[in-house]
Amino acid sequence: MPLSRSARIALRVAAALGFAVIYVPLLLVLVNSLNPDRSASWPPPGLTTRWWTVAWHSSGARDALWTSVKAGLGATAIALVLGTLAAFAVARYRFFGRDALSFVVVLPIALPGIVTGIALNSAFSTVLQPLGVGLGLFTVVVGHATFCVVIVFNNVVARLRRTSGSYEEAAADLGADTFRAFVDVTFPLVRSALLAGGLLAFALSFDEIVVTTFTAGPGVQTLPLWIFDNMTRPQQAPVVNVVAAVLVLLSVVPIYVAQRLSADTATASRV
Repeated sequence: MPLSRSARIALRVAAALGFAVIYVPLLLVLVNSLNPDRSASWPPPGLTTRWWTVAWHSSGARDALWTSVKAGLGATAIALVLGTLAAFAVARYRFFGRDALSFVVVLPIALPGIVTGIALNSAFSTVLQPLGVGLGLFTVVVGHATFCVVIVFNNVVARLRRTSGSYEEAAADLGADTFRAFVDVTFPLVRSALLAGGLLAFALSFDEIVVTTFTAGPGVQTLPLWIFDNMTRPQQAPVVNVVAAVLVLLSVVPIYVAQRLSADTATASRV
């Protein structure tokens, strides 16, 4: 159904306003990271990279960045294994409770983060602390993995549903065992979906703050937690702007790559 000229203009204006609400604040963070004043005065009297140098030499920010990277890599590794196994079970086999399993796997991404955080904190305190395992990086990784699994599962199961199971059957008819069929046939077909899901899972874990607040111990501080703790300190405001700008830039890369991989996979499947 063709739209009238006024309707097209209205849609373009609405889209422009929506993008402005999302991306103008992010642009202001980047500009404020170059503001020579400690206070976020506007317009900035000039531009400087001084605060970037200060942030680079901030041991607290560097340690928090490394902690976020370790937590993201750990959560992504767990999500790739569990999400892929669940996706293959749902997409390739028929069994009682298959729909229920799919629902249970996807549910954590729909729950409020604070509910997930409270539940995990209570579970860790009840189960792990009596065993001598307190809150720390391990519990952060497990907490992040609960919702990162959903990202990998959705990507892989969507790819498997677009791929016929006849490829694996043909490999089996030619004498390949299950492992050989997976390595030579199935894995190349789902490789891009795995990579896209892993990148999105890492980006989601890297930015997480609510679940991290409830699962991190006293000595564990990720980059989002470091930003949140230093926002109320006037002397740290310029450095916080720099770290926030870096966080935005680091999050853009995996999301962009995952989007391109997903687009290429969709194009290949149509061909």
